[in-house]
Formats: sequence, C-alpha cells, structure tokens
Amino acid sequence: MGCDDTACAGSACTTPLAEHRCPLCGGPNGCAPAASGHFDGPCWCTTVHFRPEIRALIPSAQRNKACLCQRCAEGESMTHQADQDAS
Repeated sequence: MGCDDTACAGSACTTPLAEHRCPLCGGPNGCAPAASGHFDGPCWCTTVHFRPEIRALIPSAQRNKACLCQRCAEGESMTHQADQDAS
C-alpha cells in the first residue's frame, strides 16, 4: 500500500495514496484504503501473503506507490508471464 505521508518512511503510513491500478498488470487493484482514503476498513490484501519474488517484479519507481491486484499478488501474473516466455 502506498501512502502520501512524507514522514512515514520506514514506519506506519497514515494516509493511503489514491492509486487504483496494479503496478504489474495495470488492472484495477481493488485496494479498499485507496478507494476510501483511510486504513480503517477491511481490504483483500490483509489475507494474502506477498511473496518476495512477486514484490521484486514491481518496478522500483512504483514501489510503495500502489497495491498489487489480487491476481498478481497470488502469482497469477508470474504464471502468465512464464507461459508467454515459453511460447
């Protein structure tokens, strides 16, 4: 989740960024905090483990700016990319 608190580097953010696109696939990320503007509601991402190899795919300029979509977070984009690379 990205945030716009410039003082939060390395600590908990208090205000989510209103970024609604996944930095990997460009599709909607379904981020509830980005949509609502606050972190006090539930979001799908609290139930998913984000694997390090998935996080490594996020372009450095987009890290901590937007959430991945659930499909990418669960590795489906990696599987799709591997299938395309094999073709």
